Amino acid sequence: MPWAALSVEVEREWADALSDALIEAGAHSVAVESPDRPANVLKALFDEHADPDEALRAAVAASGARIRHRIGVERIADEDWVRTSQAQFVPFRVGRLWIGASWHAAPADASAIVRIDPGMAFGTGSHPTTRLVLRFLEQLVYGGERLLDYGCGSGILAIAAAKLGAGPIDAVDTDEQAVEVARDNALANGVAVATSLPDGLAAGRYDLVVANILAQPLIELAPALAGRLRTGGRIALAGILESQAEDVRAAYAVTCDMTIGEREEGWALVQGVRR
Repeated sequence: MPWAALSVEVEREWADALSDALIEAGAHSVAVESPDRPANVLKALFDEHADPDEALRAAVAASGARIRHRIGVERIADEDWVRTSQAQFVPFRVGRLWIGASWHAAPADASAIVRIDPGMAFGTGSHPTTRLVLRFLEQLVYGGERLLDYGCGSGILAIAAAKLGAGPIDAVDTDEQAVEVARDNALANGVAVATSLPDGLAAGRYDLVVANILAQPLIELAPALAGRLRTGGRIALAGILESQAEDVRAAYAVTCDMTIGEREEGWALVQGVRR
């Protein structure tokens, strides 16, 4: 099936924020071209009948990104996009975790192997926000923790937590396709992850809650996500620019002791403990 690929040039400092916002606005994948130059070209993949320009307007409004110009929209075949995604995805390690795709050879000493192929939902581990949460999980999962991954995308965070020994694990997303992709990825990795839309989530509280989405949705979700934590439970929030971190921290400080944690490439992790 052909796809519609929107290309837009944006200042490098806004590339990550706009990429995330395009995913939230309906893009299946976003590739970053010329990542080492002052201006990056983003190529966002949409269903052939989608409206990429409307998605771009929504993404710009949500992220506050300033684009240089819209390059255009082109038709692109499945196999061309897959080759592009594969070329850009490099395996990496986070402590006990090794994250790679199905075509990568895992090192012999890897103890927790997560395989995620680039595809129809956000999250291969290569984005700084994902790495921030992966490091949080690697440090805090010892085994048996009940965990909620809200806005799970590809399911990489839930799968990584399962590989580290957490469980039971729930992964939810507002995008039905992401829920399906996360379910398939969990099966491919041989781990138990219950996937659903948010409305399908059963009652209960968690030892760990993670959410890697965007700052404004995280602020709006503060009562719901904090309410899912048991007393003493820990939360990690990502998809947050450093300039937005204090606003997110303040939204959760009503019920949690929150701090602004690690930073990477202009992004910040906001984390805390439920009082």
